[in-house]
Amino acid sequence: MTTVGIIGAGHIGSTLAEGLVARGYDVVIANSRGPETLSDLVAKLGGKARAATAAEAADAADWAIVTVPLKALGDVPVEPLAGKIVLDTCNYYWERDGRIPALDDKQTTTSRLVQDHLPTSRVAKAFNHIMSTDILVDGTPAGTENRRALATAGDDEDAVALVTALYDEFGYDTVSAGPLSESWRVERDQPAYVVRQNAEELRANLAAGTR
Repeated sequence: MTTVGIIGAGHIGSTLAEGLVARGYDVVIANSRGPETLSDLVAKLGGKARAATAAEAADAADWAIVTVPLKALGDVPVEPLAGKIVLDTCNYYWERDGRIPALDDKQTTTSRLVQDHLPTSRVAKAFNHIMSTDILVDGTPAGTENRRALATAGDDEDAVALVTALYDEFGYDTVSAGPLSESWRVERDQPAYVVRQNAEELRANLAAGTR
């Protein structure tokens, strides 16, 4: 069975861990405070989940999820994620992360920052523009009328394909925003950000984004 390393155990990381375990994945989850602080979460998740350090989670992962504040991106281990697909859920909140001039000046994207930090990993955007409280409750079977859609972006076809399959497992259609350079279209304050939309509406909102 596939093992997913989750680096970051906040609202999104914990919710995705729950959803992945429910779908049969093994999960190794880490946070910045140490595995011992995740005992309650792991007990809730059951035997298919364990807590670890970030390096251990990255090393154990067949593929990984990075879901940390951008100010903590430098703490994400690089070498254990080499060659692996990494799903990036990160968003830029300057109030929390401090000002990042390259983002303020629209010179890069949050996903490009993750890719630059993990130069030999294969990064794709995922689950960044849905509220964590919606992830496990808004999904519906494929073909459902007005099924909610989520966006991805990536430069690696396999990474995008993984996100697409995972979204479907969680009950969502997928719309591609294009390469990582276009991932700003699902960032904070864009029309596609954190609103419920079907695939047609999401495509329109992605196209309506401005920098």
